[in-house]
Amino acid sequence: MAGFEWAGVTTLGWGLVLAFLILAIAPIAYAWRQRIPISLAIVISLLACWFFQSILQYFDATRDFLTFTLALNPMWQPSPSEFHRLLTAGWLHAVGRGGSDIVIQHILGNVLVIALVGVPLEQRLGRGRFLLVYLIGVIAGNLAWWFSNWGEFRFALGASGAAFGLLGTYLACWPRDEIEFPLVLIRKWPVSLIALFKVGLEIVQVIMLDITGTGTSSVAHLAHVGGFFVCYALGRTIARGGPTQPEIRDLGPSAAAAEKGGEFSRKKKMGGLKFDPWEDAEKPLTGKAAKVLERLREEGDELETRQAWLEELSEAARCPVCASELDVEINDEVTRLSCPKSRKHLLWP
Repeated sequence: MAGFEWAGVTTLGWGLVLAFLILAIAPIAYAWRQRIPISLAIVISLLACWFFQSILQYFDATRDFLTFTLALNPMWQPSPSEFHRLLTAGWLHAVGRGGSDIVIQHILGNVLVIALVGVPLEQRLGRGRFLLVYLIGVIAGNLAWWFSNWGEFRFALGASGAAFGLLGTYLACWPRDEIEFPLVLIRKWPVSLIALFKVGLEIVQVIMLDITGTGTSSVAHLAHVGGFFVCYALGRTIARGGPTQPEIRDLGPSAAAAEKGGEFSRKKKMGGLKFDPWEDAEKPLTGKAAKVLERLREEGDELETRQAWLEELSEAARCPVCASELDVEINDEVTRLSCPKSRKHLLWP
């Protein structure tokens, strides 16, 4: 079977797909524009999509439509027209009339992890990096399940790969953090304990399925494991350059800690003061400009003091190439001097 027969989708069907995509994307887009936590927006997005699925479940004509059009299916997946399923399957969850315990556990289990783990992790990573990690977890989990069930006609859906991806990233970068989590008791637990317990349980279940010879389960354990290990492998690379550097020792994930980590990251981007572009151009500074440069080198190791002395230097010095007055550029609290005619003349430090 090459893939789903998209030519047979009715106008109503396309409308349902569009409505689902709007429910999935709109909360995240709104949160991005309003600078609201993306982790909470994803929770709202997943719940909105699940409620929409639940409503469609009560009509015979639409009951399984979103599953057939948007869920992962290893038999159909090799067709390029089905690649979207690697992402859209992460916004689908099990539904059923009356809401069985398994159905409720599927959606609530995922949103609970995404909320409790996602909020502090987003404070560590920053919004953009958090969203990137989440999407990588979705795709990695679905790829793992696809390849492990190659050619089979089975549907897979859910955000579990992404949820485990968040745990993998957190373990790779800040394993000593303690976060509220319902592990036996609802209290603060080390991220390392939460992550290793959760992924260890998944690995045990995969092994048990192999030992018992069943090989299959209604739970996509390999998707969980795949999302976890891919995000664990990429986590530190993605986190570098973010608000908080991996393995930093601080007060834990909070607004204050995130600000402290952000300041640390900005200081790393300040640039060194040892190189003297005026000396290099054989036009050494003299008089007031030379004294300001000396004070800048002595006191310019903090963001605020460096900005103050660079602003002073911009008034006392000129471009070493064309003698133009200097501009002061401030980007993310990092201050530099530049030549208004050409940044090739001067962009320092």
